[in-house]
Amino acid sequence: MILWFKHLPQVKMNLSEWTPFIRNQWLRTHYMKFVYLLQLMICLIPYFLRGWFPPISIFALVLIGILIFIIHETLHIIVINKKGDISLTFSGIFFWLQTNAIQSKPRFWVFMSLPLLALSVVPAIVSCFLTGDLKSILLFVSWINTVISGSAIISSYLIAIKPKNSIFCKGYYRLQ
Repeated sequence: MILWFKHLPQVKMNLSEWTPFIRNQWLRTHYMKFVYLLQLMICLIPYFLRGWFPPISIFALVLIGILIFIIHETLHIIVINKKGDISLTFSGIFFWLQTNAIQSKPRFWVFMSLPLLALSVVPAIVSCFLTGDLKSILLFVSWINTVISGSAIISSYLIAIKPKNSIFCKGYYRLQ
């Protein structure tokens, strides 16, 4: 079930069996500040690499950005589809997906990393073999998605360092 802009029903979890995904309380409290800092640094890339934005109107760039966001979230949904409930929620200008699915380490890593790989890494690599406006558009797509993926970049690393037999659910993990 997909809930649009609503919170998921509470899942009963025995928290004595589950460990917070980010163990350190200070880091858990300030996690989004690190994400915002990373996103700010990514946003500054065009300033330092002047001239690689596509020479098309701002309106078209905004539409491309919205399309990238929709594709990004759809890739997340495809990974989780039929594994648990999904909720697209937001706060201010930030949107995110929540799920109550219990996921293995590989599935959770794919869930977090697939949009980054498909919409940032692949277009950046393909742009190396192109020139002109198409190269600029692919670099723009890669850049926009990297900004959107700020939290996923950090989370993908944190998932990778968890033990091999971990399972994940709602911000917690445990060993299987």
